[in-house]
Amino acid sequence: MSSIPSPEHRLPARHSQRIALVDVNNFFASCERLFEPGLEGRPMVVLSNNDGCIIARSQEAKDLGIPMGVAVHKVRDALRCQRVRVYSSNYALYGDMSARVVSVLKRFTPYLEVYSIDESFLDLSGFADAHTYGREIMDTVFRWTGLPVSVGIGATKTLAKIANHTAKKNPGLGGCFVMPDDPDAVLGGLKAGDVWGIGRKLATRLETFGINTALDLKRADPKFIRARFSVIVERTMLELRGTSCLALEKGAPPQKGIMVSRGFGRRITDYGQIEAAIASHASRAAEKLRRQGLAANTLTVNLRTSPFDTTQERYANATSFVFPEATIDTAEMIRATGRCLKKIFKPGLAYQKAGVFLDGLENARLAQRSLFTAPGADRARTRALMRVMDDLNAACGRDTVRFAATDTGAGRHWAMKQNHKSPCYTTRWQDLKQVRS
Repeated sequence: MSSIPSPEHRLPARHSQRIALVDVNNFFASCERLFEPGLEGRPMVVLSNNDGCIIARSQEAKDLGIPMGVAVHKVRDALRCQRVRVYSSNYALYGDMSARVVSVLKRFTPYLEVYSIDESFLDLSGFADAHTYGREIMDTVFRWTGLPVSVGIGATKTLAKIANHTAKKNPGLGGCFVMPDDPDAVLGGLKAGDVWGIGRKLATRLETFGINTALDLKRADPKFIRARFSVIVERTMLELRGTSCLALEKGAPPQKGIMVSRGFGRRITDYGQIEAAIASHASRAAEKLRRQGLAANTLTVNLRTSPFDTTQERYANATSFVFPEATIDTAEMIRATGRCLKKIFKPGLAYQKAGVFLDGLENARLAQRSLFTAPGADRARTRALMRVMDDLNAACGRDTVRFAATDTGAGRHWAMKQNHKSPCYTTRWQDLKQVRS
């Protein structure tokens, strides 16, 4: 794009706000490559739960035309012929590497919003040389984590998103782009559907009114946009004009619930296997709960058959259990899942998915005690036990210590299919890379 200013462009000093979007390039693929350098330059894809669909691609895989979201069985031959490496999702690895990137970014500004596993917004207001600072962020993240990032800087979140998109699409910019004071040249080359928050469906409607590019949207009449579309689209339009409508969320919003839900690796008819699966989900949800310093008042279990299976009755059901008082106790939650499952399990069906949802969350330290429970010694003992379990699993790897209810003894036939999963290099001692001299 010849109209894009050179990377030496500087934002003028009169901008009171500067927002940077830092995005890890091809995040899942980059995490896998970090520990397998031989993958550099080779096409690779990462699969969804149960190795179902392609959810991430390296740039080389994109260049081969491998589509996003396609079921892997439909392109298996093409992947084999083009020697594309296939990986199952390794959430432990991706989550840990994401946390490492965020810890580096926090050294550059105290005002940071973690937007997704691979994206963060940073408030860089007040920094004189935005481009140099953006390059420093890029270099430091790569040096400390090994992951490549792109940086886009603008007066609003939406302009920062577009700046980041521009940095990625134009290699000559070196991975960092600062939106110029007059962004019209950049906005004129961007389809309206590529603007953050617009999407394909809205873009089609906008096109009927002659709004084809981001620049067209910026120049549209605000009253017309609000009347024909919504206040959300109007905010996007104002953001394109440099008026900030989307504040940086400088702290994670209070969590309203915690869900752990997985499709089974294969259809399950056995009650014991489903009971173990749900107990495992409850255990994982309880870990997340305690990590955030919360306690739960309600637990819900849901269970269903495949909606696409025409050989049997379609069935989906859920039921809840209310605890006498807010709890952090995995054992108590597992007992509750057993009670719930008995109410909704229908014999003779092959089940495809189950989940556990924790609701009514509150600060664990401020949780109210019930009038009918025993004195506080039990609660202190429970807290100590859960802390020991969490510490052991954090130090030695997930499920080093677990409740027997999460395993039937006959193997976890319900476990998610992950036939191409890489080791958990950064979170399990036994998976650490070995270096031999």
